[in-house]
Amino acid sequence: MKFRNFKLVGYVIFGRGAFNQLDEIIAPHRKGDAPMIFFVDHFFEGNQPFVSRIPLRGKDKVVFIDVTHEPKTVYVDRLRDELKAEFGEVSGIIGIGGGSTMDMAKAVSLMMTNPGSSADYQGWDLIKKPAVYKVGIPTLSGTGAEVSRTTVLTGPTKKLGMNSDYTPFDQIVLDPELIKNAPVNQRFYTAMDCYIHCIESLEGTYLNAFSRSYGEKALELCQEIYLHKDVWDDDSDEKLMMASYAGGMSIAYSQVGVAHAVSYGLSYLLGTKHGVGNCIVFDKLEEFYPAGVKEFKQMVEKHQVAIPQHITKGLSDDDFEKMIDVSMGLAPLWENALGKDWQQQMTRDRLRKLYEQL
Repeated sequence: MKFRNFKLVGYVIFGRGAFNQLDEIIAPHRKGDAPMIFFVDHFFEGNQPFVSRIPLRGKDKVVFIDVTHEPKTVYVDRLRDELKAEFGEVSGIIGIGGGSTMDMAKAVSLMMTNPGSSADYQGWDLIKKPAVYKVGIPTLSGTGAEVSRTTVLTGPTKKLGMNSDYTPFDQIVLDPELIKNAPVNQRFYTAMDCYIHCIESLEGTYLNAFSRSYGEKALELCQEIYLHKDVWDDDSDEKLMMASYAGGMSIAYSQVGVAHAVSYGLSYLLGTKHGVGNCIVFDKLEEFYPAGVKEFKQMVEKHQVAIPQHITKGLSDDDFEKMIDVSMGLAPLWENALGKDWQQQMTRDRLRKLYEQL
């Protein structure tokens, strides 16, 4: 039997106001006059009180990351080329934002040291050289991007992560103050990414006690803040931040499942954002996760959040084929959900019918 020897995040700091320690945390990792580059979610562009807290030194630079669409390989390559042209080398990249911003920070960090295009590394263990120093600071919680060994990218032919031991952050800063004023709908969609991680992990064939321990705790936290509490408060922010961390850890030894496999196809074709895409799909997965979908619908109703419907209406046969191709390429997700004979169970015809329901 062969067990996965997986890479964890190097350092973790958690607590209200932890962001204020960023300067001292990154100081030992500065290399001469090579700058630290701060990738900041464009949500904060024009928010001077927040941006002014970023500890800039010397040639350091803030780059606002456009997360209107999910990260694309061409965007990663362009940012890498611009940084190399301007600075040659950088000391590190710090991603401040939601999952897309953190994924961009991981991806560009990797591409500062690895040749070619980021599209060349979409898959498992294709990265050969360590990245530059990288830090993840979530301002939305739920994706688990802060702890995962992947950076999800849409390339010319597929949506697939750069999954490797070189991908996890060297440092993460978990400061619940930073997620306090997140837009309600956005917070819900991202939190449900965590909830769905847990359901898919806990009901998957890859499950072991390591994954179950983290997954059960993350699920319990999601249920507490989205079903049992009536007011969103500071305690909710703290628990959601830890649910995201634990949910991300739960899939380190496990995998996600049907919702993620199907939503990747939506994202590739329609540009649907990851959190809302998972919600759109999970809403229709009673046959796979009956208890989880029932509870999900209760959360949607309690928090009065709209889940988009009929988004695949009017798509062409070619469009459906593209989505099916992307989804079918995610073999580990399907195997975790359905077992080793998943290809006999999830035929292209069955998957087409599922996409038509969305």
